[in-house]
Amino acid sequence: MSPGGQGTRAVVVGATGLVGSELLRLLLGDERFASVTVLVRRPTGTAHPKLAEHLVRFDAPDAWSALVRGDVLFSALGTTIQAAGSQQAQRSVDHGHQLAIARAARANGVPAYVLVSSAGASPRSRIFYSRMKGEIERDVEALGFARTRILRPGLLDGERRERRPGERLALGLLRPLAPVLPAPLRPIPVALVARAAVAAALDPAPGVRRYEPADLFRLGAGGR
Repeated sequence: MSPGGQGTRAVVVGATGLVGSELLRLLLGDERFASVTVLVRRPTGTAHPKLAEHLVRFDAPDAWSALVRGDVLFSALGTTIQAAGSQQAQRSVDHGHQLAIARAARANGVPAYVLVSSAGASPRSRIFYSRMKGEIERDVEALGFARTRILRPGLLDGERRERRPGERLALGLLRPLAPVLPAPLRPIPVALVARAAVAAALDPAPGVRRYEPADLFRLGAGGR
């Protein structure tokens, strides 16, 4: 069934992360989605009749590629250099694993793909993180999903499980200024990003659509 109708089947990777956990909560409570399959490295801690949870090693695609089946794949997978240990290790997750999952979805006939990327993403960026995000955007777009939706949020505002002192400091400085900041610099609540991801997934228009920070604030708040 195509996204937008009753009985849409969702697949989520990154469901234990900041955006992914909020997205999972929304999908389980949304009657438009009949089932939600998650591939995770650690348990979500969530139980629900619509939820099928699979613990996987993303570096072993032969063990999980057949599970990536449904109407829409949401990819919110990611890590940090601090957690990964190096730029190469971070790239293996944020680019390598995500691309392997997207390829499995494409091979299994999943028609729609939603990627949570980042503001400023560009394969030509001199900044490693922005370049990595731009490269995964480019490479999944080249797979030719019937509908590709790329979300580019700015600084995410939410309660993370892991400690990120730099991010916490930035949020503390920027939150009071949010009403006067331009959208790319304004912290965006993860609930808005998750709602925008669902709205983007249910948009039946074919082709590729990118959502910049201002688009996500509007779409997440119920606009178009």
